Amino acid sequence: MIKTTLVGHACLLIQSKETTILTDPVWFDYLWEEINTLCPSLVLEKDKVPPLDVLNISHRHQDHFDVRTLAYLVKNERILTPDTLVLAPQDNLLLDILNELEFKNIKVVTDFESIQVKDVTITPTPSRNQLSTAEDSFPEHGLLVNDGEVTIWNQVDSLVNPDIIQQIGELYGQIDFFHSRFVPLIEGNFSYNKPITLPTDEYCTFLNVVKALGPRFVVPGSAAFRYRDELTFLNQYSFPTTQDQFLSDLALFCPEVPCAPFFSGDVAHISSDKIHIEKQASDFVRVKEDDSHLVTFKPNSEVPPIKTQTTDPEEYKREMKVVDDFIENCLLERVLSSELLEGWQHWQIVYQLEVFGQDGPQAWTIDFGQPGKPRLHKGEIGKINLYEGISSAELCALVEGNTSWDYVTLCGNYRTFNNIYRITDGRFELPPEDKSNYALEPLMDIFPWDSDMDRRKFMRDVKRWKDKPVR
Repeated sequence: MIKTTLVGHACLLIQSKETTILTDPVWFDYLWEEINTLCPSLVLEKDKVPPLDVLNISHRHQDHFDVRTLAYLVKNERILTPDTLVLAPQDNLLLDILNELEFKNIKVVTDFESIQVKDVTITPTPSRNQLSTAEDSFPEHGLLVNDGEVTIWNQVDSLVNPDIIQQIGELYGQIDFFHSRFVPLIEGNFSYNKPITLPTDEYCTFLNVVKALGPRFVVPGSAAFRYRDELTFLNQYSFPTTQDQFLSDLALFCPEVPCAPFFSGDVAHISSDKIHIEKQASDFVRVKEDDSHLVTFKPNSEVPPIKTQTTDPEEYKREMKVVDDFIENCLLERVLSSELLEGWQHWQIVYQLEVFGQDGPQAWTIDFGQPGKPRLHKGEIGKINLYEGISSAELCALVEGNTSWDYVTLCGNYRTFNNIYRITDGRFELPPEDKSNYALEPLMDIFPWDSDMDRRKFMRDVKRWKDKPVR
């Protein structure tokens, strides 16, 4: 028999008769650079968490790879013992962070390469996310756990195809208990002026995976968080479905597969003859308050303006000096030296940067469609087809290297849109459809979202939490 307890979000405690496995621990609010909070809110008595045989980290996203929690665990010798096996993907930055935090006994996993730990066989399952060209195409894996009697599969955030599902079936036959993806996260769409609707193609893949897998039982997995109170309005644009809706749709799509909700503190008992979920049965974690009503999808709701979060007058004065110096003395030079300049000129881009401070917005414009060398113009000049609006606080932090695009694009104080075409004699030309980000935003070009930015982001957290006392 295997028992699984949902700790919170994507964190599961998986227990067989002899083995205890913890996955993707995120135990503190706030998370993801203090943008999000766990939802529903929970009570976690960390002193009651049992010692671990295995700690599994599926991938580098900060709602799965939380430096603060990891810094806590590595110093807690009762939970993370010298014998605890740490499973991690082949991700150099992730591994560097684990080493910096002084984790031991780390094993880099390989897709479908089984690992025997006491009475269980653990098998990482692949993800097709690395076929993407996105910045977050780093390695990730799902997790199969088999105790000789039953098999569970935690899909986590992994993208799977029929071949992967077939191989899982060839290994273990019918899966007994499946933690399934259920909500497409579209939290970046707001900032990028992309469609804020349920991406039905992606959503259908979640249903199709359950249908193809044919498990004995399925529960929704992960996606148990929301924006913190100061950013509540973003909840209306980011979570296009719910556990209840997914389960309702799943019951119609594949009625042959039993399913149920699964929340923090719920415990699933899985044996060959019976599967039973005990609500709020955990002795160390429980729902504190069901605040899921705060996550209501209403993409036509009122949008508050961009604003700086800086309130201290002296800090704001310093912030604006950094911003003004960058725009007046660096922006045009960096734009003119960019490899994207030819593309901006070809597409006759009229670019506007609008900065929002305490005294309202200020705008600067560059018209790449005019003959001659582009110039920086203070104010508006009419048509705009590439726009970036950003708070002075976020722009100052980008200039000084103290933030990441992860934070900037998710905090609600950066917004962009483009409306790009090219007119010539008798021709109306559009950018290629396969290049949705063809006219890359100048700020993102100047401050690239790359591995160096990611490294700085994580190392700031390492410095912040590494030497904090265990509590």
